[in-house]
Amino acid sequence: MWISGLKLVNWKNFTRIEVDLTPRLFLVGPNASGKSNFLDAIRFLRELVIPGGGFQKAVLDRGDISKIRCLAARRSADLAIEVALSNHEGQVKPSWRYRISFSQDNNKNPILKEEKVWKETEILLERPSPEDKKDPARLSQTALEQINENKNFREIPEFFKKIFYFHLVPHLIRNSAYAVYAPQNDPFGRDLLVQMARSMAKRRQSRLKKIESILKLAVPQLQSLAMIRDHRGRPHLRVKYEHWRYDAEHNEEMFSDGTLRLIGLLWSLFEGDGPILLEEPELSLHPGIVRHLAPLMFRLLQKRKRQVRQVIMSTHSPELLSDPGIGGEEILLFIPYAEGTKVEPASSYSAIRALLESGMTVADAALPYTEPVKFQHLSLFQ
Repeated sequence: MWISGLKLVNWKNFTRIEVDLTPRLFLVGPNASGKSNFLDAIRFLRELVIPGGGFQKAVLDRGDISKIRCLAARRSADLAIEVALSNHEGQVKPSWRYRISFSQDNNKNPILKEEKVWKETEILLERPSPEDKKDPARLSQTALEQINENKNFREIPEFFKKIFYFHLVPHLIRNSAYAVYAPQNDPFGRDLLVQMARSMAKRRQSRLKKIESILKLAVPQLQSLAMIRDHRGRPHLRVKYEHWRYDAEHNEEMFSDGTLRLIGLLWSLFEGDGPILLEEPELSLHPGIVRHLAPLMFRLLQKRKRQVRQVIMSTHSPELLSDPGIGGEEILLFIPYAEGTKVEPASSYSAIRALLESGMTVADAALPYTEPVKFQHLSLFQ
């Protein structure tokens, strides 16, 4: 299953957007245009259903309703997220749809204003229900986070749990002390080595061999990659290089940022089967590697025995978008305007379609549409 559509109302940068999503999707736009906030709306759905999460915590972790609500919201103060979920490409109607709308009460506590679930065209849940009206305290929780309430549509919360956001910070991997306090599947990589060590030995070895093969092509003179444990039982990555005269080895403390980011990215593609949300996967990588990143990721995910995994990533990189296999429908353009940001597929612009049909890549055809209007003046600044 994958997310085939997303609608946001009054969510951060967006007063109202409604877009179709593809199994592989690139979010392109200037700084502060809302790419991370778009991903955060999908993360919010996961946080509704994970252990230790829930509606109240998901809102409060973002500050409060006023911190989430779009500053340009005028007609209504309510926020809303609606997703369409499909089982396969080419589906005319989604298998499921889920909508949540919420605001805050007089004490600034988050409160549900609407919650609906559709299975194809049939409505399975519609709130507020008569029970909610009798007991308004029920509106402090979603039906998704209540086992006795979601039995008819449990596929939705189980799918949301599989959503994974990944934005690796190399420093956090190098310092193993952070792993002690890291939540499971930490998006910034604090528990990456722990998660790798916990995987089944045969599976871990197979994945590390694949990652090693890729690193040998991307990192000059790299000879081997392995996982070991120190005298305290803590896991570490170990690497050897061909040009070292002695039998020296380095662990992750000595890895470059680019090497750590590439290892983390590749591991995240192997781990799990739900949508993976990536923030600028090109960071710290050489442009020559980045040019091959999109097709590499696609091939790795296509070889999986399980269903193809959806990947949604933000990027500023023309090298990443230079792959001729990326279509205009796989690019969402984030265009700021007076009331926030509008989001549209690159294929909706006739000029971009014409350029793509002439043989140009999306890097050349679409990226210029997202450049800040006055950026040329930067070189004249005194």
